[in-house]
Amino acid sequence: MKLRKNNLIFAILILVIGAAAFFLLEPDFFNKNQEYITYDKFYEQVEKKQITDVKISGEKIYFKDSITNSSIYTDNPDSPLLKEFLMRNGISVSQDKDIESIISLIFDILFYCVFFGAIIFAFRKFISPNSFKVVRKTGVKFSDVVGMDNLKKDMSQIMEIMQHPSEYAKKGIRMPKGILLEGEPGNGKTLFAKALAGESKVNFIPAKATDFESMFMAIGPMKVKLLFRKAKRQAPCIVFIDEFDGIGTIRNYSGSAIETENTRIVTALLNELDGFESTKGVLVIAATNSVHALDPALIRPGRFDAKFSVPYPDSNARIKLVEMYCKGKTPASECTASVLSKMFEGFSCAKIESVLNRAALIAGQNSRQEFILDDVRQAVKEN
Repeated sequence: MKLRKNNLIFAILILVIGAAAFFLLEPDFFNKNQEYITYDKFYEQVEKKQITDVKISGEKIYFKDSITNSSIYTDNPDSPLLKEFLMRNGISVSQDKDIESIISLIFDILFYCVFFGAIIFAFRKFISPNSFKVVRKTGVKFSDVVGMDNLKKDMSQIMEIMQHPSEYAKKGIRMPKGILLEGEPGNGKTLFAKALAGESKVNFIPAKATDFESMFMAIGPMKVKLLFRKAKRQAPCIVFIDEFDGIGTIRNYSGSAIETENTRIVTALLNELDGFESTKGVLVIAATNSVHALDPALIRPGRFDAKFSVPYPDSNARIKLVEMYCKGKTPASECTASVLSKMFEGFSCAKIESVLNRAALIAGQNSRQEFILDDVRQAVKEN
């Protein structure tokens, strides 16, 4: 149905363009019954004051004989003095634009249509209301997050406040506006934010620093406003901004375009964090690898009230991670969870998963179903 509609619109457009081109190229189509006279006779009639109005159109001159009232036309000599001569003889002169002028005008209109259309398309693409998707159910719970037991306990009351903000407001208790998660990449900051939304049964809006980047200036701050406007409409909800140090860095007034845009984004974040009320049920969780790179004004109390560190998994967490990531794989008897846990000391959650996956691939390359410790050691070296 949509294809047929597009074809119909295209066909109508072609007909309109064809008709316009025909009338431009055939101006005499509606003037077939007009009488033709030579230019010298036309000149004589002008001098005899037998003509009052003249229309110059392309290669023809159209007029009416004031005596016979008949429609007549003659050839246009294209003389630069013709119009002055006619006006000196008291004749009203109208002149159609020539074909070159009309074509030039058409191309000008097309250029501006394409130019402004491209700008509108770009703005719709970069600041579309669908830029930030709302996840109704993350499908992740705290049971899916290994470790972080202390962090889970700290979040239990925040979940309660988020679900019932008005009740806590009566007690003079407000929900934190923002929570900052700091830790090395791959330790589960994003997974934890999803689990918090899943446990709280609230909407989840994920974003990352690159979502605010654009080839156009001022698009970043507009996206910040769009994100928080959507969050307020979807409350109660959690806004999760990953790679926060990519947009919240310390403001630098060097004057460069990049630094100016970064300053505008940080200022927009400050305004939005100050603008919404914590009782509205919107919680901002920001994840960063380096809290020291962030603008101090952005992470002060009142904007980000709580700061938590997400460390590398401890021994017990590593054992649980090994057991979880070995599901579906066939480790040799020597590859116990406790043995592998010791090998993976100082590894992030993501690295443990990557190493075990690589060890299973190495075993398959050697035509073995089970992966052995040597496979794990090789996988560690490759990672």
